[in-house]
Amino acid sequence: MNILIVDDIHHILLERLDKNNISYNYQPDIKREEAEQLIGEYEGLIIRSKFQVDQKFIDLGAKLQFIGRSGAGMDNIDEIYATSKGIDLLSANEGNRDAVGEHMIGMLLSLMNNLNRGDNEIRNGTWKREENRGYELMGRTVALIGYGNNGQAMAKKLSGFGVTVLAYDKYKTGFSDEYATEVSMEEVVKWADVLSFHIPLTRETKGMVDEEYLFHFRKPIFFLMGARGGIAHIPAVLKNLDNGKIIGAAFDVLPVEKFPALSQEDWYADLASRDNVLLSPHVAGWTFESYYKLSDVLADKILALVQK
Repeated sequence: MNILIVDDIHHILLERLDKNNISYNYQPDIKREEAEQLIGEYEGLIIRSKFQVDQKFIDLGAKLQFIGRSGAGMDNIDEIYATSKGIDLLSANEGNRDAVGEHMIGMLLSLMNNLNRGDNEIRNGTWKREENRGYELMGRTVALIGYGNNGQAMAKKLSGFGVTVLAYDKYKTGFSDEYATEVSMEEVVKWADVLSFHIPLTRETKGMVDEEYLFHFRKPIFFLMGARGGIAHIPAVLKNLDNGKIIGAAFDVLPVEKFPALSQEDWYADLASRDNVLLSPHVAGWTFESYYKLSDVLADKILALVQK
């Protein structure tokens, strides 16, 4: 086994590969064009988010046995094509699920209590107490869309807040546990006070959250998007912020990320101007602790595969 590593990873992965006498070429600064020249020599590839591992790249990896992603999800890898070529796909979803859960709850509490707005006002010499009166989370119903690693971690962390947690997952059944109750989508739209997404970006989920999707919710909601930005149609969210169906929205991910591309989107200025919208730069799953855990979890999976 010889592995090409094309992204920055925590050294624990390298240490564990060394300990098990697995060869690797660690090239965190490599460009795609250079990786294309090398990949044919390797049985394994490890990547984070540097570039798309598409059909062209996979075809160049004639010896590839596995692709490992030091992150959650495989949306920068052509899963269907890789699987059709007999390549095992390994992700490290367990490594950052706690970070995502904590981050999204932090964003929710900030929204509900106007923390960012109040802080900004005080720094600019304004003291508005009544205008910054908040909402309590206790007693509310939080609906999770998707109940995999991230959804389960979110539910567990919500367990001390005195909330009812409902979970809908199109691809799972019988998953109710002590932290969440499995429900239908009809029950989600009827009861949700908070809506939080924990699903991958696929052909089916891209643009899923549009005007039609949001129309069915019976109560005003707080909207949390910490999954993948392409799931939400931002103009639809803006419309529902305008009509009061969405009280506040938090986005750690957006359909377009990084500047200048983000600032060129038609909806960006409107979204960024709102004090009931909270934004963070796709860092929910990226903590000092998750940096270690992502690589450690991926090492577990690589070693289990190699030692079969």
